Amino acid sequence: MTVGLSKARVVIRKTLEKGNELGLKPLSVVVLDAGGHVIAFERQDGASPGRFAIAHGKAYGAVMLGMGGTAQMARAEAQAYFMGAVNGLFGGQVVPVPGGVLLRSAKGAVIGAVGVTGDTSDNDLIAAMAGIEAAKLNGEG
Repeated sequence: MTVGLSKARVVIRKTLEKGNELGLKPLSVVVLDAGGHVIAFERQDGASPGRFAIAHGKAYGAVMLGMGGTAQMARAEAQAYFMGAVNGLFGGQVVPVPGGVLLRSAKGAVIGAVGVTGDTSDNDLIAAMAGIEAAKLNGEG
């Protein structure tokens, strides 16, 4: 199973709809494939231009480490040196906080990741999970 463009568009649309429903600040959403390559990205009006890098960093860390942003944050708090070294290995591209969601197939294989940024990390995660569930994908935040 892979995450194609049509599924990525559903994730993005439904994530943004959830953000609007909750009254969140303007969101930016990226969907990556299992290799960490961008499938799709959208930034709502009013979102700062730097949000692509943050959304990408949240998703990239999830797919490259095989764990969602919440688990990455816990790992960073418990083993700061490890996560610092990992981030160095990946050229500083990892943003280990909620809002980075690992996508898995029904059999547990990593198929991609979603990164959401714009509001608090916890709210970013809520919006991301709504989009992922609407696309009938399995997310691990």
